[in-house]
Amino acid sequence: MGEKIMVKGTEAIGEAAIRAGCKVYFGYPITPQSELTEYMSRRMPQEGRVFLQAESEVATVNMMYGASSVGVRVMTSTSSPGFSLMQEGISYMANARLPAVFVDVVRGGPGLGDIQPSQGDYFQVVKGGGHGDYRLPVYSPSSLQEAVELTIHAFDVADKYRTPVVIFADGMLGQMMEPVEFPDPVDPSTLPSKDDWALTGARGRKARYVTSFDIDPYKLEQMNLVLQETYKKIEAEEKKWEEFMTDDAEIIFVAHGTVGRIVKSTVKMAREKGIKAGLFRPISLYPFPYERLAELAEKVDIVMTVEMSAGQMLEDVKLAVMGRAETPFYGRLAGVIPTPAEILEAMMKEIRR
Repeated sequence: MGEKIMVKGTEAIGEAAIRAGCKVYFGYPITPQSELTEYMSRRMPQEGRVFLQAESEVATVNMMYGASSVGVRVMTSTSSPGFSLMQEGISYMANARLPAVFVDVVRGGPGLGDIQPSQGDYFQVVKGGGHGDYRLPVYSPSSLQEAVELTIHAFDVADKYRTPVVIFADGMLGQMMEPVEFPDPVDPSTLPSKDDWALTGARGRKARYVTSFDIDPYKLEQMNLVLQETYKKIEAEEKKWEEFMTDDAEIIFVAHGTVGRIVKSTVKMAREKGIKAGLFRPISLYPFPYERLAELAEKVDIVMTVEMSAGQMLEDVKLAVMGRAETPFYGRLAGVIPTPAEILEAMMKEIRR
């Protein structure tokens, strides 16, 4: 690790990808992540790597399919409408078991929406926006330092389980500037070998195929069962979360990403008023840390979800709590950012009921 430097969120993620050994970047500009594409257009050639601006998000994801199939680390970044266009290709990559990293810098919606911060892509990203029985590991950073660390981790998870992985950011995280300490670049010789499946030329061995398709339903079912076993391993090994002042908490907030960061201030304000509040922040949205949240719910009366959406993560919170506590919700929509004070007021209303 080196000294801390002041950097913009999108550029921090791009530099982290380069240091993680990303060899190929495909992308298409869309606000509020266009600076990431611009950054990669400059840095990737400097490192002797491939940058290509595709003609669309649909082209981008299919280029990623091809690059990943030959065994290189590949990434793209986009924002909500662009991520929507990638869904078919992502489902192909999931069933073909192709590792890749997708960065979704979420903006307000539905539809074209606006360019302000939002978390309204939760269902699309976390529950699988394409067709079929697949899941994607999803990580939601709350700071630029964490975004750097999770981007590097995402490449490792993608390779370990042969799956696409998503960094779920938002417009606020993408556009803010903070001091960040970058790790040293990865040693390419330490990266996992893909010689047993990558398409590297069939000279001296039998031909291989990378595909998400089989017309025989029984063979396609077997492909699906391999995926399901992979997801069981991911759920057992890859849960991440943060707790803040939960040891003696009587009220638990649940929030992810930058909203989790905002809610930390709400927790401090509540404590100043003598209210024992705490924060549970899921870092992995899939796999969601249901078990730990269930344990916390046993000790409190209120588990309050806060999101920049109409209440999408709320469904996972309710699955974890399972009636052990009340599960009220507070959210702002379409790119409106909640303040610590208004979250506190929403909590106070729940207490007064």
